[in-house]
Amino acid sequence: MKLSVLIPARNEQFLKRTIDDLLENIEDETEIIAVLDGQWAKPAIPQNERVKVLYFPKSIGQRAATNQACRLSKAKYVMKLDAHCAVGKGFDRILIEDMQDDWTVFPYQYNLHAFNWKCKNCGHERYQGPSGPCEKCNGETFQDMKWKRRESRRTSSMRFDTNLKFQYWGAYQKEQVGNHVESMSCLGACWMLTRERYWELEICDERHGSWGQQGTEVACKSWLSGGKLICNKRTWFAHMFRTQGGDFGFPYSIRQKDVQVARNYSRDLWFKGKWNKAVHDLKWLIDKFNPPEWDTFDWSKI
Repeated sequence: MKLSVLIPARNEQFLKRTIDDLLENIEDETEIIAVLDGQWAKPAIPQNERVKVLYFPKSIGQRAATNQACRLSKAKYVMKLDAHCAVGKGFDRILIEDMQDDWTVFPYQYNLHAFNWKCKNCGHERYQGPSGPCEKCNGETFQDMKWKRRESRRTSSMRFDTNLKFQYWGAYQKEQVGNHVESMSCLGACWMLTRERYWELEICDERHGSWGQQGTEVACKSWLSGGKLICNKRTWFAHMFRTQGGDFGFPYSIRQKDVQVARNYSRDLWFKGKWNKAVHDLKWLIDKFNPPEWDTFDWSKI
């Protein structure tokens, strides 16, 4: 096996569709390891020789679930993927063909148009969001699946701000040239590296807590260890964002207290240089990319 796709999942209504999409688009020696974190999948995951399932009756958290999936893998590469994503045809073959062992990579990122709410009476549709009656006739609505990438919403460049919070970076994207481009940071939804490097870098450090700061963690560990974070624009994934709220909110409890734990731990690692595997410090990364807001940052106050 060359690649294991690791999917931590808790109460994810689109997990089956994500796995079906992966199976349809795999072109190499790739397996899928799904972790059902405290809840069985509804609808059920398809039985397939490429699919392994781990079930924990009590939730262990997103990072821990990803680590448990990685422990099952014997592949050279592992790719973490959220349970509400679509991928491009041959995504695995392309990523493997182009990979270098000191890289962490993510495919070109699109927003996923998963479904519309469609009225049973008049056929009116509205974009995915909270359920409810038709806006035109007040009739009953149902999920009409689309499951396609939004062509106008794609990115290959991301960063974090002076609070280490994820941001898109459109200005830098305009400067990128070629199919394999450097990115300061990434979304936590999809990234790939060697399994050996996954463990070497402690890429899902559970001391952050279950959720939060994943993109910053992956980015800093990739760059500050002496490696690179690369967007491979030869293939893509599409991620369904939960910003519309309603019936597909976050499956994990996102208490402000827990979010702050992740942020505090992240700041301690990177601002105070406490990660013992670093060959560069955070200022090296900032100087390399020169992102907005950081030009007035007072390093003496850290």
